[in-house]
Amino acid sequence: MEQKAARMLADGVLARVPDLADELVRVIAEQNPGYRRINVVTQDDLRTSCRDNMISVLRLIGRDGADEEQLYSAARCTGRRRAEQRMPLDDVLRSFRLGGRLLWQALVEQARADGTVDAEGLLEIATWLWEVVDSTSAQVAASYHVAEQQLVRIDEQRRATLWEGLLRGRAKDLAFAHEAARIIGLPVDGPYAAVVADVENVNAPTFLQQLLAEHGIDSAWQLRAHMLVGLLSLDSPELGIVLKVLRDSLTVPAGISLVVPGLADVDVAYRQAMLARRSIQLGRVEIAALADRLPEALVLSSPELAEHLIRLRLGPLLKIPVGERRILLDTLEAWVATAGSVSRTAELAHCHRNTVINRLSRIEAVTGNDLSDVPHLELSLALKASRLLPPGPLA
Repeated sequence: MEQKAARMLADGVLARVPDLADELVRVIAEQNPGYRRINVVTQDDLRTSCRDNMISVLRLIGRDGADEEQLYSAARCTGRRRAEQRMPLDDVLRSFRLGGRLLWQALVEQARADGTVDAEGLLEIATWLWEVVDSTSAQVAASYHVAEQQLVRIDEQRRATLWEGLLRGRAKDLAFAHEAARIIGLPVDGPYAAVVADVENVNAPTFLQQLLAEHGIDSAWQLRAHMLVGLLSLDSPELGIVLKVLRDSLTVPAGISLVVPGLADVDVAYRQAMLARRSIQLGRVEIAALADRLPEALVLSSPELAEHLIRLRLGPLLKIPVGERRILLDTLEAWVATAGSVSRTAELAHCHRNTVINRLSRIEAVTGNDLSDVPHLELSLALKASRLLPPGPLA
């Protein structure tokens, strides 16, 4: 069949496009319930899209391809717009197939009315029609995927911005708190705890969210640089089940905050979780709850005072050779932990009590401090600080 005859037939149907578009809107409502169920495409929007795409398909039938790029613009516009409206692509493409069927019926009716196309010619037009419908659908899908990827990037940026706002305390603004709660899928109120963990793998957020959900704990997670941050919505201020789940599943260091009342205080919880994480000594893999690390948190919260305390109570010890230094510091730590009991310190250090006495005497000689006059709390904090803070000039 000649292109001229096909073009004449298509031109005849073009005059009926406004009525055909109305009919296609009705057919889509009946046979493609996704549009009605999701209800994001207005009647006017759908009618305009149907009309423009029908015109494009009819003009593409029998053409030599010179204007194809321009004639596909309606399909690209539809794909982009439906992606922005979050319409499922399958429903969009189903509507194009319904439109193809309607156009085929119209072409057959036009051929019968004109009497210019025989049965063989109609079969040829049917082939061209569905080739055009397929190519148009491909343009829709390509445009849809491009827009979808852009929307994903925008959503990720928006989500990241909301997370930054939460962790900086913006949820004290009730409007921001409700918006953030809607996006991350957690309530505004209720007990919360924050978790920070070293990044193990990019699938950790999904894995942890599902694992906690199995124990009735809703959570949201975000990767930030080299740290994974989680917000846990709790039914009660108890962290027992959370600690068990995380200790059973994580193989990287992590810190858990105290419990706070709601999203408005997650910035506080986040800082607490970071302190708990920092309380873990280098090279150790632990899940540290701040409630169990308050002395360490105090040391880390004021590094200047901690360094002064180290210098005051341990300074000269940190100058002696590392082998002897470790033995003396471990002995001193055991002595403080046992409230100054030489016998119990000897048991912990696996040595004779006279050895403990000699080591304590050596510590007094090196530091110039009489251990009986130094508060054990100061010694305990100084020891913790020496293990947690980076080596200073006294080391």
